[in-house]
Amino acid sequence: MKIDKIISLANNKARLRFLAMERSLRATGCQLPLLVIPYDDNLFELPKGSTWWEIPEIISWLKIEKTHPMMRKYQCLTVRNYQYVDSDICFLRNPEEVLEPYSGFITSCGHWHNPGGTYTEKSLQLMSSKSTLWQRDVFNAGQFACDRPLFTIESLKAIATQPDFIETCLRFPFHDQPGLNLLVWQSEIEILNLTLPPIRMESTWAGDYPDEFEHYWADSSRQPYLIHWAGIRMDVPRPIHQIFYNFLTQAEKAEWDEQVRQWSLSYQRNNRSVRGIARRFKRAFQTVVQQ
Repeated sequence: MKIDKIISLANNKARLRFLAMERSLRATGCQLPLLVIPYDDNLFELPKGSTWWEIPEIISWLKIEKTHPMMRKYQCLTVRNYQYVDSDICFLRNPEEVLEPYSGFITSCGHWHNPGGTYTEKSLQLMSSKSTLWQRDVFNAGQFACDRPLFTIESLKAIATQPDFIETCLRFPFHDQPGLNLLVWQSEIEILNLTLPPIRMESTWAGDYPDEFEHYWADSSRQPYLIHWAGIRMDVPRPIHQIFYNFLTQAEKAEWDEQVRQWSLSYQRNNRSVRGIARRFKRAFQTVVQQ
């Protein structure tokens, strides 16, 4: 696969994440154009070599449908020769070199052994109706690559709005992952996951490295080419977080640390609130039972 662009999705809230991702990409020697899909209208100044990217017909359609903003990355499915990454990723190796031997639709995640979050009830019915090994082909929507368009704009719209697809591809309220998995499944393209045989790349998910991590990569051919922090709390210390921190300036580190502190406080408040509700419910239930 010869990729000719990197695609991401960001807004101003994700600025620091994006800057670390972009700098890590350039540090590998990759100088490909970086196209950035706007998550919303809260934009920021992009570094040299990066540009905001929209396909107006797709973006306007998704706005009319009132879809989750992450579904804007569906426009990737209409172009060729790209690597897509969310902003919460850092590159370890040049994706041009890593992907060169392969073709088709490429991912490198562990959802094959933990498929939760990749499907809805309806999409699971569809995917499992064709194969007992459907788990082998699900993937994390935060990182994938493809050398060909899977849909035209019109065919994308037509498929996503079909009765069996619309709830997953357009109405799912939380993120784009089930919808993107279902659309790629529908395209019938062969999916190659680099963490499965015969490649057996080590995990690309930061959550699989709670402690020291570099010894897992002693075999350089199996070192992941990117690390993804999807769903990882950054206020919980992990050595692997240093990879991300290495691409921030001192001022940016201070800004990031304050953001993490605020997120941690919010998490603690929400957690206490949930526990308080549970305790009140338990007391009320015990009162009713004792009467």
